[in-house]
Formats: sequence, structure tokens, C-alpha cells
Amino acid sequence: MVSNYDLGGGLLLAAASVRILIVDDYEPWRRLLTFFLQRHPAWQIISEASDGLEAIEKTRELQPDLILLDIGLPRLNGIEAARQIRTIAPRSRILFLSENCCPDVVREALSVGGGYVVKSDAASELIVALESVIVNKQFVGRRFLAQDLWNPTGA
Repeated sequence: MVSNYDLGGGLLLAAASVRILIVDDYEPWRRLLTFFLQRHPAWQIISEASDGLEAIEKTRELQPDLILLDIGLPRLNGIEAARQIRTIAPRSRILFLSENCCPDVVREALSVGGGYVVKSDAASELIVALESVIVNKQFVGRRFLAQDLWNPTGA
């Protein structure tokens, strides 16, 4: 359990709610995530976005604590959006939530974000991933644990 102290990134978890921006182009998925996450008393869904450029605009305006970010987005993909978000909101944490299972994509996403969950694994991994990324710990879904994401050649 995390107590009332600054976790190095400025989030005081027990003292305030965690403000979350959900970014996904599929509206029913955003609604499901909102329904699921708003049940947690410390998590506040502050907004949603449906593409990468809108994610950047909403991040600039709202400065969320955490961004749940899909990769396959219209207008600007999630990884490129995350790169721009890093410059306008360096304290915002980013957790990728995507259908993409390609290790190269996961590796690239983790280079700009704090975690990666495959959507089909969200039921079992999303809460732990959110809790990890919120306290500035990297999270990688269990399907990637056996892979050496940082050494693609295996050498």
C-alpha cells in the first residue's frame, strides 16, 4: 500500500485522486474503460480522446496524471503522440493499452511510456499496470516476460 508521500514524480496518491485521460479510437472500448476505472475511488476519468492529435491537445489543456493510450490511432499514432506528450507534460505517466503484440512495437512504446498491456489481457493486468505506472514503475504484460524486449537479436 502506498502512503502519503511524494513518489518522485509529484503524485501524492493517498492525498488526491489520479486524473486519467483515456485515448482510443473505439468509443465502446473507451466507455468500458471509463465504467471499469471509475469504480476505483482514487481514479478520476477527466476526459477522453479518439485520436493522437486530440490526445496531445487534451494533455496540453488538462495535464493528466496518467494517460491510457492506444497505439493504432487515426491522425497520429499513439507512439508519436506519446513523444509529443513527453515534451508538453513530462510529469504525465503513459500506459499503452493496445491490440498490438509485436515485440518491436512494444519496445518502441516502452521507450516513451511507462507500461504496456495488450487489450485482450486487460481484465487480468490493467489494474496492476495502472498501479505500477502511477508510482513510476515500468509494467510489461506477462506475455512479454519471456521475451528479451531490450535485446531483439538474442545476443
